[in-house]
Amino acid sequence: MAADSDPESEVFEITDFTTASEWERFVTRVEEVLNDWKLIGSSAGRPLEKGEYCTGTWEEKNQDINFADFKFSVTHHYLKQDSAENDGREEPEEDAVPGAMQDLLCMNNDFPPRAHCLVRWYGVREFVVISPGANCEAIISESKCNLLLSSVSISLANTGCQVPVFVQIQQKWRRMYAGECQGPGVRTDFEMVHLRKVPSQYNHLSGLLDIFKSKIGCPLTPLPPISIAIRFTYVLQDWQQCSWPQQPPDFDALLAGEVGGVEFGKLPFGACEDPISELHLATTWPQLTEGIVVDNDVYSDLDPLQAPHWSVRVRKADNPQCLLGDFLMEFFKLCCRKESTEDILGKNSLEEEGKENSDISQALSKLTEPSTVPMSRLSVSNMVHSARRRIRRHRRVEESPLSSDVLNSILLYLFPDATERPSEGSDGKAAQSNAESKVDKESEDYKLYNQLKSAPSDSLTYRLALCLCMVNFYHGGVRGVAHLWQEFVLEMRYRWENNHLVYGLASGPPDLRCCLLHQKLQMLNCCIERKRSRDEGRKGGAGAEAGRERKVSGCENGRLGSAEGAEASFGKSWDSWSDSEGEDEFFECLSDTEELKEAPPDGGKGAAKPKPEGRLHPHGKLTLLNSSEPLYIPVTQEPAPMTEDLLEEQSEVLAKLGTSAEGAHLRARMQSACLLSDMESFKAANPGCSLEDFVRWYSPRDYVEEEETDESGQTVVRGDLSARMKIPGNMWVEAWETAKATPVRRQRRLFDDTKEAEKVLHYLAVQKPADLTQHLLPCVLQAAILKMKDEESSEDIPSVRKTIQQVISHSSKLLRHPNPDNKKLEDVISQLMEMEAVVARARSLKAKFGIGKGERGNDAEDLERFVSSLLEEPEVMVIGAGRGPAGSIIHKLFVNAQRLADSTDETALLSPMEEESGRAGVAEDRRPGGGGVPDFPPPAGREILLRTCVPRPAPYSKALPQRIFCVLMRDDFRLAGAFSSDTSFF
Repeated sequence: MAADSDPESEVFEITDFTTASEWERFVTRVEEVLNDWKLIGSSAGRPLEKGEYCTGTWEEKNQDINFADFKFSVTHHYLKQDSAENDGREEPEEDAVPGAMQDLLCMNNDFPPRAHCLVRWYGVREFVVISPGANCEAIISESKCNLLLSSVSISLANTGCQVPVFVQIQQKWRRMYAGECQGPGVRTDFEMVHLRKVPSQYNHLSGLLDIFKSKIGCPLTPLPPISIAIRFTYVLQDWQQCSWPQQPPDFDALLAGEVGGVEFGKLPFGACEDPISELHLATTWPQLTEGIVVDNDVYSDLDPLQAPHWSVRVRKADNPQCLLGDFLMEFFKLCCRKESTEDILGKNSLEEEGKENSDISQALSKLTEPSTVPMSRLSVSNMVHSARRRIRRHRRVEESPLSSDVLNSILLYLFPDATERPSEGSDGKAAQSNAESKVDKESEDYKLYNQLKSAPSDSLTYRLALCLCMVNFYHGGVRGVAHLWQEFVLEMRYRWENNHLVYGLASGPPDLRCCLLHQKLQMLNCCIERKRSRDEGRKGGAGAEAGRERKVSGCENGRLGSAEGAEASFGKSWDSWSDSEGEDEFFECLSDTEELKEAPPDGGKGAAKPKPEGRLHPHGKLTLLNSSEPLYIPVTQEPAPMTEDLLEEQSEVLAKLGTSAEGAHLRARMQSACLLSDMESFKAANPGCSLEDFVRWYSPRDYVEEEETDESGQTVVRGDLSARMKIPGNMWVEAWETAKATPVRRQRRLFDDTKEAEKVLHYLAVQKPADLTQHLLPCVLQAAILKMKDEESSEDIPSVRKTIQQVISHSSKLLRHPNPDNKKLEDVISQLMEMEAVVARARSLKAKFGIGKGERGNDAEDLERFVSSLLEEPEVMVIGAGRGPAGSIIHKLFVNAQRLADSTDETALLSPMEEESGRAGVAEDRRPGGGGVPDFPPPAGREILLRTCVPRPAPYSKALPQRIFCVLMRDDFRLAGAFSSDTSFF
């Protein structure tokens, strides 16, 4: 207390008023931002062209500043202009009015359809907005608003900036702004009023004119003319008079089994609801004066049918439900499921299947055991079908995800050859040719599967993907998918065991351009073809003893050649790829009688020259080097087909051998199984041949021939192996020394079709629904893209056409990845859904405007262009306003909606729009009779723009632009005024 009372303690309490306050720092920061953006000096530009605010490019810059600890965001909005147009800032005219003041009076861009609210209200092409930061509270108090405006005013004065600066005040949803623009000797204040309800005295043009005149307070008499622009907006929401063009799919027909294969192969398309929710008609009177039009609380001249300008915009429904998009998204959701087929269908339903699998695993051993039971009863196919019957018997009808009718319809669509399944006939290729003849394989759409790594559109894999997609959406979801897949795997097992080729797959080895599941099915077909060839060869050999030269044809009783074939096998080099044993490892052998006939009668003749076997045809005029015998091309085994996962597995095994000499040698031996087989076949077909003979046929480049002169002076041609064939330890030499003269029919199979088929069937059986979806999603996306292209071609929408190409390009990169990103796949599906909505909107608008009915004649082209513009542009001008072809239809739509809305006019409910759609006439002829129902509802919004140029504040002040923009809606009333004043002569 003593220290406080000491007078000397107050001497040093000096306040330094030269230190900058937080407010002064804020003003300095605003000035720095304006300088950084080079907004200093004149902002006058060239006169604006009509519609430039809509067609031009708007850009913006952002920067954050602080007022103490309160954060503000400063944004610069401007219409992008060429550099030549900005040169006007450098040499401004003396006492030129700022560009923003000139824009206040410009009539070329009134009511822009898509622009910032300040651009619509004030017509400025460039401005700066200072608004509270993202997480800051709004500026509500009047003192804070005035402080900010003072800061803006000082910053503009200090920098000489002529760009208007606005400050956002009140809550953000109110869109309230106050601002200022300064020029040499002039200033414009931007003020705003916002109310919930429209005051009755200002609910018409005359009241708004009164408030505008009182605000500018012009002392001149008579008052300079006031330019008026008016726009009324009418909203049409009731589309009951227009039938929705989308037809729902016929689910009853599918359940009854009446849907044919063509219907199964088609994806649904279109919106389930009208994708156009509202139509907004804007009727505009662009240039009026005060004495021309009357609009007060008693009477109004503003008849929309008399408006000189009509423009229309459509409001799109938010996320309309579309059939194709729902199909794709529901199918895509299966990728996230973790359950196996057993988890989904329940263990009870699969217990019998487990028994079935155990029966199948013991089937081959049972077939070889001596038994008096007929072989047909012990066949694997009978066990499969008996197991299938047991599954269906133990699974109650109500537990079955798919009814028998639906399941049979789908299986007949997938396997149309099942209706007439021959026992051993050549049904496969005929069935495939029928499927392949329906499509143009040279078309770009058919080759799309190469880009997406899916499957051809006429293949079984493609049809299976569509069926699973349909089952997932309509018939039980993931349980239906698991049920259908289970039946599909059983069908594959049946076809393998009964030698029936799988329908709808191209012949030949697996196509590595397709998805892995398609490759697996092609591999199964290769196995069936090899098996059928062996069975046919066995039957042919039993019927004709003379047929000794048979190509690739195996039997089950060829045991006489097992020992010799085992000796001919090249060590253990290929055992890792084919490890089946017994008679399945060897090709068709001669019968016992034939072997005895060919055997030498005694040991002396056994040393004679061996008899050639397995010859195909002579190789041109070549002869063996050691004799004059012709060189024959042997019958050889075909190389083993492989799918991409097997190729990858083989590559990994070979890569693990390392780079050492021993590893490289072992790797070469493992890769030489096919070479060894061909050498053995060549030796059997050409007894007494040498390695040089084999190289001349197998690799002619490795046999070098040169012309030499012998001792007698004659030119002779001498040949020798190439340098690489003479390298010590060459694998060809080692294989040739190891190879025995064994024809192809007694060699070990390079391709063990039995083993590979069982591997494929096991791979199919263990697939979860999520794995299956990952395999087939490329096919479903391909079908969706083809459907989209087909639907777009009938509507001709450039934006959709461009987006389709973008989706194809993006998907081709995405789907070739082994594990594509699910999020990116979902984005692709979202793009397809958006395109479907665009096509649905086009069809909706065409139906509403009667396009395609052939009743409009010469107006059809204009209407099509009009509808196309509605899809691409935010707002479209109606040619001829209410009297044009589009305007007359829009008028009828409103008239019919008004009649339907009038509960007293019951007869209007029965009068369709089409009765008058084909007639032509003036708008006045379509007005209703004495019913008292107006053609148009009350306008949903009214916008009135008042402009003038008067001296202010004194009569001798400079004449400057004055402007007020009025918005009148049911729950919104806004006055946005820009009032200029002379700061030099006041």
